[in-house]
Amino acid sequence: MTQRRLLLLGVAASTVVPGTPGLAQPAPFRVAWIGPGTMAEGQPLLDHLRQGLRELGYVEGRHLVIEARWGDHSAARTSDQIAAVVASQPKVIVALGPTTTGLHKATTTIPVVFAFSGDPVQAGFVESFARPGRNLTGISFLALELVGKRIELLKAVMPTLKRIAIVANAQHPGDQAERHASELAARALGLETEYFEVAGARLLDQALEAIAKSRCEAAVMFPIQSIISDSARIAAWSLRHRLPTVSGWAQFAEEGNLMSYGATPRESFLRLASYVDRLLKGAKPSELPVELPRHFELVINLRAARALAITVPASVLLRAERVIE
Repeated sequence: MTQRRLLLLGVAASTVVPGTPGLAQPAPFRVAWIGPGTMAEGQPLLDHLRQGLRELGYVEGRHLVIEARWGDHSAARTSDQIAAVVASQPKVIVALGPTTTGLHKATTTIPVVFAFSGDPVQAGFVESFARPGRNLTGISFLALELVGKRIELLKAVMPTLKRIAIVANAQHPGDQAERHASELAARALGLETEYFEVAGARLLDQALEAIAKSRCEAAVMFPIQSIISDSARIAAWSLRHRLPTVSGWAQFAEEGNLMSYGATPRESFLRLASYVDRLLKGAKPSELPVELPRHFELVINLRAARALAITVPASVLLRAERVIE
């Protein structure tokens, strides 16, 4: 057998044939995950993504490797982690919340799948929901009708409610629209509103102190990172000042606040897996439409209700997906 024939046979034997015993397997795809908070906070969401990928046939270590990074609520650390993710050149990056902003600035080539609570068009991540046009796509949790539902729920459990605090970050893309929707919904229920801005822990403390001194009887807190990550501290404040609160993520109610109403994290992050799947198979992020939540859940914390001397009507309890006793 000639040397050339032996060389060709050697090349053929090393050709990747997936699932064939004895032959080399393709290197697994590298998928990066980056969240602004801690691993303890973000791990359940990452687990939902992993489950979605398993349901699509992916086996970690064989078909893909997920490299998770966490910002630990530090702007400097988050910036460093974003730089490290981009430098590692993964096949796809999955970005939570505000990390999307940094990735939008850091790369125009690596596909980024986001889970973002604001308006991705206003933020400049995409050109439109239907056709992103860039290297980013994913799910936006901005659903303006939810704001009105949260206010309706507060009114249902507090029939004598007259004035509510609207707590948001004016710099967060989409929050101005949510504020406007809140004011319209409150007005329709005969409620007065007062706006309080937060942007990080320092301004949250100032806002909570101002709300406690105001004539507001309850607070609607937009589901942004700086609020959700401080859910437990807000719950302690709520009980101390007898001011019921509602927001959008289940974590808010789980950590001691009265209620949450918003997108179901499990369903949303299972859907993110389908984005990763399509991108790994060669789809272009610029052509994958940004989606909105499809399923919502109401979580009521009855322990908090009792501490706040609130009797939650049976009609509201029946609407709840979960009741924390």
